[in-house]
Amino acid sequence: MIDIHSHILPNVDHGAKHMQESVKIAQQAAQQGVDTIIATPNHLNGKHHNPKQQIMDQVEKLNNTLIEYNIPVTVLPGQRIRLHGDLIEGLEKDQFLTLRDTSEYLLIDLPSNHLPNYTMQLIYDLQLKGYKPIFSEPTKNVVLQEQLDVLYDLVKKGALIEISAPAVTGQVGKKVQRLTKKMMEHNLVHFIGSGVTNQKEYLLKDAIATIQRSVGREKATQYVENATALIQGKAVIGDEPIRPKKKKILGLFG
Repeated sequence: MIDIHSHILPNVDHGAKHMQESVKIAQQAAQQGVDTIIATPNHLNGKHHNPKQQIMDQVEKLNNTLIEYNIPVTVLPGQRIRLHGDLIEGLEKDQFLTLRDTSEYLLIDLPSNHLPNYTMQLIYDLQLKGYKPIFSEPTKNVVLQEQLDVLYDLVKKGALIEISAPAVTGQVGKKVQRLTKKMMEHNLVHFIGSGVTNQKEYLLKDAIATIQRSVGREKATQYVENATALIQGKAVIGDEPIRPKKKKILGLFG
């Protein structure tokens, strides 16, 4: 099984604090059937700056350590890049990491308090350049929390969506759990990642079991297979999105 969203690298963001914690996260992942984890430290979110080469070096060190501990998990490089207007320019300058570095899939972190007015155009421009944008944890964005039809529009435009295990299992609250379920029911989700930040909360297996119970085995299988397709450079699977009912709230973009 593949985990496409993790904060397993030590001392780079709000994730693992040291190498031993990274090792324990990998041990838990292996026990849950995960053999590949993409490291996706936050980048350019106002708090964290994790440039490409630094991540590549950290991933190499972590993989060497996991080999020493005989842990059957491979870590691949990636970033979770904050959505910003110069994203394409940075990609053209080879400043950013796609997931596993060589894929066209790009994990993007949305701001929490608004949705930039250039978001739709950026989705189009990224695809024009050959990239496939994945918006990570949209449940944290205040616009998408209240206006799920906006998320529908993003998906119809070509965005892919990743949700985190804690959102599915209810670890971050019942409201977020209900919203996540609604997103899945409307075919607005393509991936699930652990989003792991410490050794106590590796919940990917629990989340997949929750998805099987709440929206069906087929959906859970689809998300797992999509992660494999991503690693293999193949197209992901997604059912036709269903438009949620629209709420009457103005000023969605900022």
